[in-house]
Amino acid sequence: MPEIRVTPLGAGQDVGRSCILVSIGGKNVMLDCGMHMGFNDDRRFPDFSYITRNGRLTDFLDCVIISHFHLDHCGALPYFSEMVGYDGPIYMTHPTQAICPILLEDYRKIAVDKKGEANFFTSQMIKDCMKKVVAVHLHQTVQVDDELEIKAYYAGHVLGAAMFQIKVGSESVVYTGDYNMTPDRHLGAAWIDKCRPNLLITESTYATTIRDSKRCRERDFLKKVHETVERGGKVLIPVFALGRAQELCILLETFWERVNLKAPIYFSTGLTEKANHYYKLFITWTNQKIRKTFVQRNMFEFKHIKAFDRAFADNPGPMVVFATPGMLHAGQSLQIFRKWAGNEKNMVIMPGYCVQGTVGHKILSGQRKLEMEGRQVLEVKMQVEYMSFSAHADAKGIMQLVGQAEPESVLLVHGEAKKMEFLKQKIEQEFRVNCYMPANGETVTLPTSPSIPVGISLGLLKREMAQGLLPSAKKPRLLHGTLIMKDSSFQLVSSEQALKELGLAEHQLRFTCRVHLHDSRKEQETAARVYSHLKSILKDHCVQHLPDGSVTVESILIQAAAHSEDPGTKVLLVSWTYQDEELGSYLTSLLKKGLPQAPS
Repeated sequence: MPEIRVTPLGAGQDVGRSCILVSIGGKNVMLDCGMHMGFNDDRRFPDFSYITRNGRLTDFLDCVIISHFHLDHCGALPYFSEMVGYDGPIYMTHPTQAICPILLEDYRKIAVDKKGEANFFTSQMIKDCMKKVVAVHLHQTVQVDDELEIKAYYAGHVLGAAMFQIKVGSESVVYTGDYNMTPDRHLGAAWIDKCRPNLLITESTYATTIRDSKRCRERDFLKKVHETVERGGKVLIPVFALGRAQELCILLETFWERVNLKAPIYFSTGLTEKANHYYKLFITWTNQKIRKTFVQRNMFEFKHIKAFDRAFADNPGPMVVFATPGMLHAGQSLQIFRKWAGNEKNMVIMPGYCVQGTVGHKILSGQRKLEMEGRQVLEVKMQVEYMSFSAHADAKGIMQLVGQAEPESVLLVHGEAKKMEFLKQKIEQEFRVNCYMPANGETVTLPTSPSIPVGISLGLLKREMAQGLLPSAKKPRLLHGTLIMKDSSFQLVSSEQALKELGLAEHQLRFTCRVHLHDSRKEQETAARVYSHLKSILKDHCVQHLPDGSVTVESILIQAAAHSEDPGTKVLLVSWTYQDEELGSYLTSLLKKGLPQAPS
């Protein structure tokens, strides 16, 4: 029985470190290869020993697919390909291919150059890893090998994010990566066609959330920033360099322009310039409005937002700073947070999801005394606000995508167990499909019933239609034909066409049935009696009495013979071809009843 097997090595009942193994039609595919931001030891990478037990990664895996450039989806890639050892193809979209190495290098600098960590990938390894990448376009069907094909769909979320359909024969799996079902200021909404996969693997970060209107959230955000700046406070907004950052920059830029505010807005690190460069380069991935605006001016060249210098953090007076990374686990955002945390005038606004173990997660959970490196305790007096500008689908969006794709089964990843449980029940009730939520290292096995497409020849269809029976969608129709396999696909054709195409001579199968009659007359006379009896009953059929004494009804042949032991009995041999099975059976039962008494 064919089956699909799915094992999360990361993101099983957990957010962070996405990495999912899928076996489909004898092919093995790895979906994403992320790192966990909440750990600084080996736990930050997925457990690849699960695969290496079976030998080399390259021998086991047919390909790796990366959905987008966030580090919890691509951060372990150089470690996986260069340190553990994988030489096969890695598929991702063009924007992901451009931005991924920049974020990896940025992360490497923080981990190795600043924290002095060992057992980490080098700059050269990032370059070598990226040489294995094959970039794909949206909606382009890519043949990985003779049997395995993949196709990318637009996922919103961040620049270049894609959902992938993986197909082997008639079996298919769709992996969503991270996606957003509502368009925002700079990206469109995710979209997929009704591809009816055997399995849909979807993220479930916000499995229980139904987000309020975006406008209310934006108004709330601007109000809080405005109030803090008015009272002379500083606002820190930790973001990842691409995605929410651009969204909130556009929001603040237009607000500053409208209200004519003077407080400076800064964006940390040189990543912004690079980020904006890529938005210009991949403008087709953004939404309609930006593409239109872009003709007059570049939406990503900001008048009020300037590059940040480390020394500015100590400047007096109000300011707003966008600093990377987004979960306050390292880098510039954490440095600024430490400087500003002691002042109640200041505010930190967390605009996205924070993984357990990060400073962001701790302060959102209400912790106000934090143990930093070197056993220092940092007291947090600044205001902490959480506003979800996250580009993930909420519960409504996830349900919408399941409805769009119409999968046979659903599997949840990239979410917290309790929230997944709630969504799992909702999906099972509404769509009446099985929904799974495996933990890391746990395998889900789904049996699949192979559907084999069969083409029908036009001649055969025309013949059916000529019988005057119109096809009905609700009633299945029985078609008689010959199944032939040609160029590895099946076709149902008429038997004449099959013989012609295969160059075969027709053999005729005839069925013969014996009927015993009490009749002491000669065989010729018995045959004549059979002829007149059938002629009187079968008015609509062609009944003939042949010179050799036999009788035919259509293609059915009836011959009378003497009985070897009983001279008062005759044997009627009734033979027909399988096409006339019905008429043959009818005649046999008719003759078994005997012949009418002839006048003697």
